[in-house]
Amino acid sequence: MKTVMFLNGPNANLYGLDPSGTYGTDSFPQIEAACMARAAELGFKLEFRQSNHEGVLIDWIQEARQSCDGLLINAAGLTYTSVAILDALLAFPGPILECHMSNIWKREPFRHHSYISKAATGVIAGLGVRGYLLGLAAMNDLIAEADTGAGA
Repeated sequence: MKTVMFLNGPNANLYGLDPSGTYGTDSFPQIEAACMARAAELGFKLEFRQSNHEGVLIDWIQEARQSCDGLLINAAGLTYTSVAILDALLAFPGPILECHMSNIWKREPFRHHSYISKAATGVIAGLGVRGYLLGLAAMNDLIAEADTGAGA
């Protein structure tokens, strides 16, 4: 069975609690449950994780090199600051999708540059939970293409 890791960065555990509604009303546990259900439908194992600590995210990316076929990441605030996460992602051999709940290009100017995009196969932003679910479906396709040697 294929295995995919979905990493979430700082403050993602607060989704659904933000009074401004930037990230929607679904709580982090609800988002995790939806993603786990979608992965099961697609037929792969999903490791859905969240940390507020950069080093933990880097450790998980390095762990994924040995155990995962694909990686999705919402590095949250670290997207705009972490060369260390970029370096870890560049060492990951499989497909990587960068996912953001909000449209980062409609927000503050400092959010318009993502360090991790350089390592990403693709980017999904601004679709909320729907983007996470679409990311899982896209990852399933990317892994299948890698297995057959086909390219999009």
